[in-house]
Amino acid sequence: MRAIFLDKDGTLVENVPYNVNPALVQLTWKAAEALQLLTHMGYALFVVTNQPGVAEGIFTESALDGVHRRLTQQLAQYGVTLDGFYFCPHSPDGMVERYAVPCTCRKPMPGMLYRAAHEHDIDLGASWMIGDILNDVEAGHRAGCRTVLIDNGNETEWKISAHRMPDLTAPNLYMAAGMIASAEQGGREQGMHIPGLRPGSSGVAVP
Repeated sequence: MRAIFLDKDGTLVENVPYNVNPALVQLTWKAAEALQLLTHMGYALFVVTNQPGVAEGIFTESALDGVHRRLTQQLAQYGVTLDGFYFCPHSPDGMVERYAVPCTCRKPMPGMLYRAAHEHDIDLGASWMIGDILNDVEAGHRAGCRTVLIDNGNETEWKISAHRMPDLTAPNLYMAAGMIASAEQGGREQGMHIPGLRPGSSGVAVP
């Protein structure tokens, strides 16, 4: 199985900090159509999201169940199914002792991707990670995936390293799906223009 790993806030849904209110969960522009395309291409879909609000005592793990249900309901209207929903509740700076620990699942570490791969027999080398900050890119590369950075202004630090250089950049998830489709068809290898990739770019967004 090959998969698309999706960051949640700022990538799949609009970024509302620390939100666990299902009523406020809103898909980003044409996100459902993007997932329709990716599903049609044969990719399984997995959300992998850091949720430090658990460690900070803002909400509980169970509060994320409502968010997952809301996402499931919204995507079902488009015939799209999420194959998995993974979250990291940890933060070394948290206030809740059991969660205020270093871990291997908090992005940029790849633990959530490895767990999904183990549980669903995913070929990580044939998979993609899509997210709106370079921690998502690093997690994807550490797991052996190709990556797309959604360059929508949410990355502010731009700490570049070998692991943090995206294969492609796109302004939104819909464009990212189209670029993955083009890459799969051999567009990059043949030197074809991939919509959304900046001219002369290696795929690394420049702040």
